[in-house]
Amino acid sequence: MTKTRFSRRQSLKIGILGGAGALLLPKFGLAAMNWDMPVAYSAGNFVTKAYMAFAEEVKARTNGELAITVHAGGSLYDGSEIMRAVREGQVPIGARFLAAHAAEAAVFGVDTIPFLATTREQSWKLYEVSRPLIEQTLEVRGMKFLFAPVWPPQGLFSKREVNSIEDMRGVKFRAYDASTSRLAELMGAIPTKTEASEIAQAFSTGVAEAMIASGAIGVFQKIWDYCEYFYTVNAWLPKSAVIVNVQAWEGLDEATRSVLLEVSATTEAAVWDQMESENEGYLQAMKDNGMTVAEPSEQLKADLEAIGAKMVDEWIASVGESGARLIADYRAALQ
Repeated sequence: MTKTRFSRRQSLKIGILGGAGALLLPKFGLAAMNWDMPVAYSAGNFVTKAYMAFAEEVKARTNGELAITVHAGGSLYDGSEIMRAVREGQVPIGARFLAAHAAEAAVFGVDTIPFLATTREQSWKLYEVSRPLIEQTLEVRGMKFLFAPVWPPQGLFSKREVNSIEDMRGVKFRAYDASTSRLAELMGAIPTKTEASEIAQAFSTGVAEAMIASGAIGVFQKIWDYCEYFYTVNAWLPKSAVIVNVQAWEGLDEATRSVLLEVSATTEAAVWDQMESENEGYLQAMKDNGMTVAEPSEQLKADLEAIGAKMVDEWIASVGESGARLIADYRAALQ
């Protein structure tokens, strides 16, 4: 392997599920095959640990000729800046929560459509069906998709008991994007914009009384100090993505590309397996700290499924034919 530099400028068309126009990539320099990999989540998170294991395995498999340094906790770039940094060649590789970019390309948020895929098996089938379009959408933006770790299923946190959607009417609901705001509206709740770092303060001051989030958030935020109930509604299982600048990818030799793809596949399988045991630990931690962790009532489940069906239809309407085809393919895969 030799040192590689990128000096050409490449214009890439943007058009799939979110915008049209041209993207001009700047000059990209890659020194001595040392890659910096920005990550938004903390080093102690199980997904971040998977990224670190991925980096170590790549280094071992390439005899140290490709070294990837994971910069956790937004220490190199804030989460919102990571995809842009990879796309523009400021870093060769990064990891980003895909649904955060759903406004740019709707397919990035397909796994966060409420109650579309509520189990690991369903989430995997949705991923298999949507992956080709995700890859294509990233490619035209100058990025190569490697793999997608999955996060635990999203449950309903509430300060008070919830047996049906009627119990959510007028409740202040923590929302962080258009989808969660719409979900709140359909539940009859009041969406309140709250960032992840503000959750504990929002619940302690009454700004928020309920939210959809994973058990991981509950544990990291010690939500039991402010919230009594967690319902395992499994609203969705979101994914992140490990992406590589396309010029960095093209600058690798075939052997190194093969290593990256092989290690990506094994890391992805491992983190999907680990997610389930991690989630069990989060649920137990909440129970141990006095929270009521329960399955939703049949009425609540039915109410939420009806809302989910409406939001699927709204997503298809916003995307068009390609979205309808994706959802149809997913439903066929479930048969």
